[in-house]
Amino acid sequence: MNTKNLFSVVISLIFSVMAVSCQNKENVAASESENAVKEEVVSEEASSDTTVSEASKNGFVVVTDVVPDAILEIRYFSTFNFMGVRVDGYNAPIAYLTKEAADSLKAVSDDVKAMGYRLKIYDAYRPQCAVDHFVRWSHEASDTLMKRYFYPDIDKPRLFEEGYIAKKSRHTCGSTIDLTLFDMNTEKEVDMGSPFDWLGEESHPDYPGVTPEQHKNRMILRDAMVRHGFRGISTEWWHFVLKNEPYPNTYFTFPIE
Repeated sequence: MNTKNLFSVVISLIFSVMAVSCQNKENVAASESENAVKEEVVSEEASSDTTVSEASKNGFVVVTDVVPDAILEIRYFSTFNFMGVRVDGYNAPIAYLTKEAADSLKAVSDDVKAMGYRLKIYDAYRPQCAVDHFVRWSHEASDTLMKRYFYPDIDKPRLFEEGYIAKKSRHTCGSTIDLTLFDMNTEKEVDMGSPFDWLGEESHPDYPGVTPEQHKNRMILRDAMVRHGFRGISTEWWHFVLKNEPYPNTYFTFPIE
């Protein structure tokens, strides 16, 4: 073999080795890229279940799993509320509470059931995005769709001033509940003298303008809740907070799903 032919063979071998090396690098890169895509998909799939995992991780339970006799009318899942729209974060008509609050509520339910009542729940855990929705709505002065049903005697800008709306809510800590009594004999809600979420002094538990019967009904609910570890507030007969709530300074964000 002459020198020219030998040189051609050497050059050919060099290019063959380089081609194989490049192909191997491309295969490795493709494999790494495919793995990266798979990891991203797995990550997205895992994040889709964060609602359930976050709720259970922090000790939240579905109220009706603990209190099966409770009746649910989750107003912020519906449009029959003071805003007139479904509220952000209420993606299902269910109620969450911390296990501690739910266990105490079960004792309340057993108590009032012996008196011929069931508990009817309007709201329990409320995600922070729902509270943010309330705040945004409160700044929209022209939106008074539900004024005559829930706040006819108060100007909308005063809702913050009067304490009916705030940027933080005890509901978001997971151990606060809004509820009433349901009479098992009449199969109707008990007459409390004002409807749930009525934004006015008529909703104050000790409002003197209600009838003796209506006041008595409010006190039946209040006394039962207090006996089992809850405390009421001075402005809403339906609102109760677990005294020893486990997360008094934590405002949760997971939606209700």
